[in-house]
Amino acid sequence: MKDLIFSVFPNENFVDLGLFQFGMERCAPSHSFGPASRNHFLFHYVLSGMGTLMADNAKGQTITYNVRSMQGFMIFPGQVTMYIADHQTPWEYLWIEFDGLRAKGMLETAGFSLDSPIYHARKKELREEMKSEMLHIIEHGDAPPFHLIGHLYLFLDYLVRSAAALKVMSNSTLRDFYIHEALEYIEHNFQNSISVEDIASVCGLNRTYFGKIFKDSIGKTPQEFLLSFRMAKAAELLKLTSLSIGDIGNAVGYQNALHFSRAFKNIYGIPPREWRNRNCLH
Repeated sequence: MKDLIFSVFPNENFVDLGLFQFGMERCAPSHSFGPASRNHFLFHYVLSGMGTLMADNAKGQTITYNVRSMQGFMIFPGQVTMYIADHQTPWEYLWIEFDGLRAKGMLETAGFSLDSPIYHARKKELREEMKSEMLHIIEHGDAPPFHLIGHLYLFLDYLVRSAAALKVMSNSTLRDFYIHEALEYIEHNFQNSISVEDIASVCGLNRTYFGKIFKDSIGKTPQEFLLSFRMAKAAELLKLTSLSIGDIGNAVGYQNALHFSRAFKNIYGIPPREWRNRNCLH
């Protein structure tokens, strides 16, 4: 196997989850990277060996972590970090750099934060599935973008499920669980005629309380988030496909093309046809 495999993902402007770079490296003894900061989330999974991570916490203090095989570490956007391979048993690791609307919430559900960047798997089977998805992405770097994004979703699903605590530890964690469930429901049903009541019902909450915790966590009301999510999906389709404006409206939950065009213009400032002419890739 090569000592270094490195790929850069072509920027296709995937909004909810995007992939930036990925690779694998068998490090030389005492090999180091940093101090540096990243623009996106960057996850390393250690296949063998060990090393040291030095990362700033939420207070800006530099904390040192020892990381071994079958563990990993998450680097956050803007966080200053440095990591060094052990001088006797240097690590070999996989890495994936990603970002998007869904990324922060998913990682918080798994328990990652500036104060808790180390990955400890609670379920061996899920950890192995996560590793397999990382390897698939790395070994198929020339696959079509949608194929790789699909495997990025699978990687994050296994990452979250293998790392997440098995029981709710606090009201804050419970709130995060509700938000995660709501975002999952929106992602899988945004193309349908869904209401805030539908989303709250999935979480088992009344509409008023759900609206409050959603706004507190996301910074937008459920209606605002659903609208922006649908329009972001519409922008992807406008940019990456040749579907008609009416078909794209249907694909994001609008049966009436005029209503879709008005909603799109409210978010992007111009009608969808004009936006496509300015940004079209096909």
